[in-house]
Order: sequence, then C-alpha cells, then structure tokens
Amino acid sequence: MRYTIHPSPLGELLIAGPRPGVLASVTVPGQRKGATVQPEWVRDDAAFGAATEQFDAYFAGELKEFDLALEPPGTPFRQRVWAALDEIPLGATLTYGALTAAAGMPARSVRAVGGAVGANPLLVIRPCHRVIGAGGSLTGYAGGLDRKRRLLVHEGVLLD
Repeated sequence: MRYTIHPSPLGELLIAGPRPGVLASVTVPGQRKGATVQPEWVRDDAAFGAATEQFDAYFAGELKEFDLALEPPGTPFRQRVWAALDEIPLGATLTYGALTAAAGMPARSVRAVGGAVGANPLLVIRPCHRVIGAGGSLTGYAGGLDRKRRLLVHEGVLLD
C-alpha cells in the first residue's frame, strides 16, 4: 500500500491506495475505525498528486465532484450502498431511509445501510457526510459530527 499525508481544513488527510493514483482510503485524524499507516506501507507523495490537487480545489470551493480512481475494499452490499452515496450531489442530503431506497433495498435494511455508510473508507470523496437522520438531524459520522457539520456548511447545506 502506498500513502501520503495532505493538510486540509479537517486535519491531515491520510490518503492510501494499492497503486499510484488509485485510492482505497481517505482518513481524518481520530476517525473511528480509520486506516492507520502500517509498517509495510510506503510513503509516496507523488502517487496521489491528482487526489491532493482535487482536495485543495474542493476545499477552496472550486471543485464540485471528485474524479479519481477508487478501489476501496468492501463487501458487495457495502459497494452497492457506496455507489448510492456517490449519487448524492454536492449541496444535497439524503436520509438513511432515502439512501436505502436509492440503493434499491427494502426499508428493513436501513440499519445495515447505516453500517455500510459508517464503514465508508473514503471520507469526503464518497459523501457519507451528506446522509442525515430522518428528522434532519446530523447523526453518525466516523470523522466526528463537528467535521460533518463543517463539510455541510462548506457545501452550502447548513448555515454557519
């Protein structure tokens, strides 16, 4: 696994992937169940130049959609939920129930969908921060609710 560390308004992002230009993980400091650098990993800042440029543009308000090669590890169920996450546009939110429906799953799957959202290994890029509780509350974010709020303010969903 290759990795780089890149500064952001959320803290230093740990960006990792199996090959140059291919991302498997984006982690923020203190993230619940987030990736950590392993002894066999190789730091390679040049390998993720496109990703760091896109993060900088996103946080500067110049990028609305990431365009990167992604290969996160996950079960077919999680991959299906993450694909539905990818369809939530900047400036919008979905409830867990609506995301469950968007993923083509029965309503009884909402807890499992929430678990898949919580296991998203690509914070910010795959917009799990855009998923909210049924009453509009900010619930569950592996990077912390403060970061979720900051991302939604940055995207114009919430007022500061």
